[in-house]
Order: sequence, then structure tokens, then C-alpha cells
Amino acid sequence: MARKSTPSDNQIARNKVAYHDYFIEEHYEAGLALQGWEVKSLRAGRAHLKESYVLLRDGEAFLFGCHMSPLISASTHVEADPTRTRKLLLHKAEINRLIGAAERKGYALIPLALYWKRNRIKLDIGLARGKKEYDKRATDKDRDWARDKQRVMRDRHGAE
Repeated sequence: MARKSTPSDNQIARNKVAYHDYFIEEHYEAGLALQGWEVKSLRAGRAHLKESYVLLRDGEAFLFGCHMSPLISASTHVEADPTRTRKLLLHKAEINRLIGAAERKGYALIPLALYWKRNRIKLDIGLARGKKEYDKRATDKDRDWARDKQRVMRDRHGAE
């Protein structure tokens, strides 16, 4: 279901580009089916979500394009594939809700953040709608105005 934002101290990787390119409507929390070497590389913070995406196939959710760099010392007997497809662990009702939104309403499923929660690795998935170019410019303009406003307020209070 929808949930609050992730605590930054438990965060492994974040997809900052997603907030620039998409309007995030809802958040879903999914577990990941990982191999041992992947967990070790995530503990070392060696993951990137920039070019990754979520696809729904046959009633299951999969994470594509997430790059987890293997550690040199992680494993000698397993062939590490840094960008392999990883299965996401979601409840059936959540998958059905996501299928409905993605197929009928035209939403995209975007991975937003990887983080630790009670010694488990979780993925924050955003149900997203793409931004047009003018939406991106408006977002940049609002962010710049907020930054300038903070600067003016800080300078004004510093002068007193």
C-alpha cells in the first residue's frame, strides 16, 4: 500500500532522475529475491537504480536494469551478473492493483529507492505518470524560486 518516504540513514540507492521525469502518484514497498553476493554488494552500497524499471509478467513483478556491482571477494564459485533480472516480492492484491494501473491507465512502474528495513532489503516502487517538457521546466522554476526565497530570508534574518 501507500507508505511514507524511506529513512535516509537506511538508504542504499536512490533514483533522483525519476522525480524529475515523472509525477509519482503512489508508493509501494517490495522485497527482492537476491543472491548472497548481491546482498554483500548492497551492504557496500554498490547499486544504481538510474536506468532500471519494473515490468509485470504472468502475475509477477520483475526489476530490470538495476546494476549491482559484485565485490571481488564476494564469491569465487558463482558467476555474478550485475544487471540480472530480479524478482520482486509483492502481495497478489498489490500486483493486481499495479497491473490495472499500468495497463489500463497508462502508468509506469519506476524504482525509486533501495533501502534496509529490519535487516531486509526493500525497493520503493512508484506508480508514476510521465512529465511533459513544460512540466519539468515548471518544476525547475519552482525549485529555483524556493531556493532563492530561502536565501533572501536567511540574508534578511542575518542582517538583523
